[in-house]
Amino acid sequence: MASYPKDRFDELPDDIDRVGAHRGPRRRGRGWISLAWALLATGILVLVGLFALSQYLEDDLGIPFFASPEESIATPEPTETVAPLTDPSTIDPERELTIDVLNGTPESGLQTTVFDALTEEGWPTGSAAPASARDIEETYIYYSNPDDEDVASGLVAAIEHGEIRLVEADVFPAAELTIVLGTDYLAPAAEATEESTE
Repeated sequence: MASYPKDRFDELPDDIDRVGAHRGPRRRGRGWISLAWALLATGILVLVGLFALSQYLEDDLGIPFFASPEESIATPEPTETVAPLTDPSTIDPERELTIDVLNGTPESGLQTTVFDALTEEGWPTGSAAPASARDIEETYIYYSNPDDEDVASGLVAAIEHGEIRLVEADVFPAAELTIVLGTDYLAPAAEATEESTE
């Protein structure tokens, strides 16, 4: 076996008794700190998962923290309504109103029946004709001048059916007010026919 000459690294001081690596003593409670961090991380992950699930299902899962705030429903301000003009004799002639009746139902001649009834009552009628469509479901009274709302409301009372709608003047240019009869008007018309035959 070969031998090597000794150098200064071969001589160890006498006061060194340690052999190998040495670590300081472990601090007390260090395990509890690690456990606390692990529990905190687990809690955060569970909360994030539940929140993601509640968003996906669009349900708060019974957890008040995830409940979305209720939107306050704004109460609309009451609008002033014009009193309906139910007596056609009180319509000012200077208003020069005419009322057309269009039949949007498959019932033939219904427009004439309503037109004749309004004419007898004294309403300023114009003309009666079938509508371009014969499958209109709801009855409406259309008016183009806001000042004629009272007469439109009065026509609802006169035919005992329908709702009023304000439209542009070019929608129904032939008359200031236009009644478009819908299929929902057939029921009262049929009842009136049955009563007259009894």
